[in-house]
Amino acid sequence: MVASVVELVELLSLEHVDDDILRGPAPATTLQRVFGGQVLAQALMAGARTVDADRPPHSLHGYFLRPGDPTTPIVYVVERTRDGGSFTTRRVIARQHGRPIFHMTASFQTVEDGLEHQDPMPNAPEPEGLPSLAERIAASNRPVSPDEWGVLDVRYAEESDDRLAVWMRTIDRLPDDPILHACVLAYASDLTILGTALRPHGIGFEHPGLISASIDHAMWFHRPLRVDEWVLYDQDTPSASGGRGIGRGRIFSHDGRLVATTVQEGLMRMRRPATEPDAGQSA
Repeated sequence: MVASVVELVELLSLEHVDDDILRGPAPATTLQRVFGGQVLAQALMAGARTVDADRPPHSLHGYFLRPGDPTTPIVYVVERTRDGGSFTTRRVIARQHGRPIFHMTASFQTVEDGLEHQDPMPNAPEPEGLPSLAERIAASNRPVSPDEWGVLDVRYAEESDDRLAVWMRTIDRLPDDPILHACVLAYASDLTILGTALRPHGIGFEHPGLISASIDHAMWFHRPLRVDEWVLYDQDTPSASGGRGIGRGRIFSHDGRLVATTVQEGLMRMRRPATEPDAGQSA
């Protein structure tokens, strides 16, 4: 469980193992596999550690290949794909027990001015007093501690059959490091987005017949942000088919700036009922 900002910073303070090889710690957890947001955030930090600080990340595209072992640190191998005049590209492979569990390509760009437009921020009630993620977990049948993501204050602002909006921030102030804030936003972005694709079907992750897992995750960073201040994560779901569902998200700062966009596809497979006995057999 990552219950404090100190633990979150430690989670993202990767150990240097060798040239372009880093190792991320494994926090204590009640989860049976590594939280996808942890791998996203650590992989992005691993790539950023090989890029000049004046080039923040502007996008990432990752594939979850195997369930991560939550008891074992993750090794991140960084490939320096390209260093251009204004863009830098890195490929990051996360490995455990000699096998890849996650691949990411991340792109970084020098800060520059250009044309500007954005979606307007949707209306949402202020976060204070709204239901929290910890309360929702405690009231569910999920075998997860309500404190599993205790470092994040997550409040449910709006819910419908195909949409979810939550306010999010860390419970305490983070250091003034733009890369750290981007990585923490990647960590948080994996928390509720796949659940949005379950909403049209009236079920949640606690449903006994559901098998779910993240398949891939894409993220674009548009503007500077702080994750220790409230951000609104507005999510919807355009499709579910073939045992998979898609969630989309727009992340706005409290003052209305669109700071990031996310898309995730995940496995949403329903267990088949036991086969009925043949007509000629006794039950």
